[in-house]
Amino acid sequence: MIVAIDGPAGAGKSSVARALAARLGFRYLDTGAMYRALTWLALRRGIALDDVTSLEELARDNLIEFDDGDAVSIAGHDVTTKIREPVIDSSVPIVARHPEVREVMRERQRILGEQGDSVIEGRDIGVIVAPQAELKVWLVADARVRAERRHAERDGITVDMTADDMRRRDERDAANTHRAPDAIEVDTTLLSLDEVIDRIEGLLRERAV
Repeated sequence: MIVAIDGPAGAGKSSVARALAARLGFRYLDTGAMYRALTWLALRRGIALDDVTSLEELARDNLIEFDDGDAVSIAGHDVTTKIREPVIDSSVPIVARHPEVREVMRERQRILGEQGDSVIEGRDIGVIVAPQAELKVWLVADARVRAERRHAERDGITVDMTADDMRRRDERDAANTHRAPDAIEVDTTLLSLDEVIDRIEGLLRERAV
């Protein structure tokens, strides 16, 4: 079984998908971390972020690996914390917008998703990566709440600056943000993490009836 969790940045995709996977005993696949890891490696190796050919080759030659927890590695480097740094925040949209790079990543994501029951989160999961997912959830939240959540994960910038950054990111990412017609919207603005997980579990039980 695949549960697809989609939605904009700050809506709670990662927290919800990780907690849901833990509760269900499913594999958790953070597709955004894959793009972040690739971006980190490109910056480390001095590859221009608009060099599509080199980025595509880099993606094909370097598998992103996940352990049983939250650790992410690429090219022998544990990048779990490094990929959450502000420089990656600002750079990853440039890498992720290249269709050639996205296709390599989607191939990998499909393979990982087929290796057992999975909760997969990202921006185009329910439409492109796993259109066959048994449950598709579209998370949303108030823009201010989204900014406050992201700010809590970052140091050195204000909530207002974070909100501006997220607004610009939403505009840049619009072309690669796809909501499946059969996705069920869950507004996380006023819900705790456990309440969101309970709601999604309820949707799964409905499908099992």
